[in-house]
Amino acid sequence: PKQLEPLTGRQAFQQMYIGARQWAPDCQPLKLNNIPLAEVKAPKGKSGAWQCVFVSQSLGKVKTYSWSAIEAEGNLHKGVFAGQDESYSPSRQDHPFLIAAIRTDSDEAYTEAAAKAEEYLGKNPDKPVNFALEQTPRFPDLAWRIFWGESISTSEYTVFVDATTGKFLERIR
Repeated sequence: PKQLEPLTGRQAFQQMYIGARQWAPDCQPLKLNNIPLAEVKAPKGKSGAWQCVFVSQSLGKVKTYSWSAIEAEGNLHKGVFAGQDESYSPSRQDHPFLIAAIRTDSDEAYTEAAAKAEEYLGKNPDKPVNFALEQTPRFPDLAWRIFWGESISTSEYTVFVDATTGKFLERIR
């Protein structure tokens, strides 16, 4: 069977949002991140799989949706797949965000981040790059977190890009 092409974050989000709206018409995204797949060659800013956590205030629940180009380990299914409902209680760190705030896609955010990380990328050309789209108290607007490494906690280099304007926000080493 033919595999799907890797997508940008916003492309995958739009596909997952259709299912989330069927689950809860008032749903809002809480966090979007890529899931790297070794089997899917993806250009910078795209990924073979993405997941998005949606929150429904009226239901008091969250539900995670995934989009994947292939069937893969970790309960990834080709296309859009919905996880289980889980209880939700708001936190100070993560906030649901407005869909209209996603004006800059992951590939555009990567281009901006890479321009600010030229020296690091020159020394680490094969480091995996990952993406998280989130609304946190760190910045007033929705931001892409582009990080090089396996996870946020083990990342050696991170660049934040405003998801609305596409402008560089901050770099962390």
